[in-house]
Amino acid sequence: MYGMYPGVSVRRVQFYVLSMSHKRIYREFVYREAVFRICCEQFDAVTEEIVAQRKILEDYIACDPVFQSSLVPVDIGVDAPLSAVRMAEAAKLVGVGPMAGVAGTMAQLGAEAAVRAGAEEVIVENGGDIYLLTTEKVVIALYAGAAGKGDGLGFSILPANTPLAICSSSGKMGHSMSLGQCDLATVVSKDAALADAAATLAANLVSKDDDIEPTLNRILDIEGIDGVLIVNNGRIGMAGQLPPLVKVR
Repeated sequence: MYGMYPGVSVRRVQFYVLSMSHKRIYREFVYREAVFRICCEQFDAVTEEIVAQRKILEDYIACDPVFQSSLVPVDIGVDAPLSAVRMAEAAKLVGVGPMAGVAGTMAQLGAEAAVRAGAEEVIVENGGDIYLLTTEKVVIALYAGAAGKGDGLGFSILPANTPLAICSSSGKMGHSMSLGQCDLATVVSKDAALADAAATLAANLVSKDDDIEPTLNRILDIEGIDGVLIVNNGRIGMAGQLPPLVKVR
């Protein structure tokens, strides 16, 4: 069925997840420049929603190109689609452009579609931005790139704490634009658009070690943010209510 969508590919990937009584199956879904890893029995519901929501958002951007190019919050029209509304609201809370929340938004919309289709568990990861609803414990590994500090650690997520968004940004990894040199900025929130936008801001603000503490405080002051973790040049800073850290290797 994926042949009907230009630029789409799907690959089945099998992983053994730590601390689990059963085996989770993840599948990779590539749509245009976005690469998703999805764990859900209602896989088709997730991917169909992602494709549909991307088309709706692209149509909106064609009529309002400033929405895509702006690096600061923007006003949106009353006809704006749900994705744009969520992105714009997050951008205003954080103080960044609305596209800073696009990856997290698409992950959450895809996961919500799975729940509507009857899913009890769904994990959607979109380029480092994760939205999950689980029935058993899951460990989300942290990766700080070549710096290595923080590698070997992960967040242990209990079902009672989901649904939850865990979004990450970096000034040294990935193709997204960043104004800083942060190795890793990870933000936890119930709202994936907000977590994604806040992680973008955190990565923008950190270029040296002295930037870590004021950035932690800045991010934690944003309404709706539960916690934030920053890795920079071998130093780790944490603030707020983060999931427990555990060793993953």
